[in-house]
Amino acid sequence: MIVLDAGAMIAWLKDETGGAAVSARIDEADATGTPVYAHALNLCEVFYDYSRAHDVSTARAVLGDLAEAGVQTRADMDAAFCEDAAQLKADWRRISLADCFGVALARRLGAEFLTTDRHELTALEAAVVARITFIR
Repeated sequence: MIVLDAGAMIAWLKDETGGAAVSARIDEADATGTPVYAHALNLCEVFYDYSRAHDVSTARAVLGDLAEAGVQTRADMDAAFCEDAAQLKADWRRISLADCFGVALARRLGAEFLTTDRHELTALEAAVVARITFIR
């Protein structure tokens, strides 16, 4: 099971460095029936990126492309989940709140978190806070 952060999704969508690694993981997950998830907050970041650079129509189409590729939206926001995300932010201040939601989702699901945010998340990986894979 994998959880994608916004950077990983954008790298895949824009065919940036690391995008091929995300594509391979999505294809592998599809072939094995392994779920691929993204938290709604991370999808919001993708929507924002495309809406700002292009327009709302393009942003909506991109979210459709992700769904068509098999990325499932999770909108976990119960108290325990929010506390975990907030505690991650409190303990690891350099991490964006959106990434804290992605990491919290990966922890909740026992999943691997695919990210581009090496600078921010290396300390979490080293502390084995979650299973984190850097795509570049």
